[in-house]
Amino acid sequence: MPRPTVIQLVYGSCTVVLSTLAMLLLSGTTSVPAIAVIAVSALILGLLVAWTVPLPKPEAEKAAPAERERVPVPASAREPANP
Repeated sequence: MPRPTVIQLVYGSCTVVLSTLAMLLLSGTTSVPAIAVIAVSALILGLLVAWTVPLPKPEAEKAAPAERERVPVPASAREPANP
């Protein structure tokens, strides 16, 4: 299993914290079981968000630098000059 990237960790952590705060404030609950359910659901939501963040492509799949930097050569430079 590959290691999570920094952006996955950031998105997942922010989702957990913000969704927990939002659900606690909106529900107004004070019971321990309800708070535990909210915390677990926020954790699951954070994991889903972290897994759906697009991963960077491996270096082998990226285009070669020569192909990206290809500059068209004018026709006059390709043909030898006739004396």
